[in-house]
Amino acid sequence: MSYTMTVRELKDRLDKGDDLFILDVREPHEYSMAKIEGSVLIPLGTLPTSLDQLDPNREIVALCHKGMRSADAMGFLLQQGFSNVKNLVGGIDAWSVEIDQSVPRY
Repeated sequence: MSYTMTVRELKDRLDKGDDLFILDVREPHEYSMAKIEGSVLIPLGTLPTSLDQLDPNREIVALCHKGMRSADAMGFLLQQGFSNVKNLVGGIDAWSVEIDQSVPRY
């Protein structure tokens, strides 16, 4: 099983209407600058106390600025028993470059 997803794969899945939970683990000030529509902000530092906001039966795609914090989030969620978690390769930065140039880069 792959634990990564490219921004193109995410866009295609969203366009098909797949039921994905897009977990943004950046900080609130980052989220206010640039976000993927429909994503849910749960900063990485608050993730351990926010597990009740996540459905273990849904596919979760974690993202951050470039993919490092979301990789940590994915590893943590897998340790907590979530089995269908992916890290968005390149994060919001790759989304802005490859998918939606209206999303600001920072």
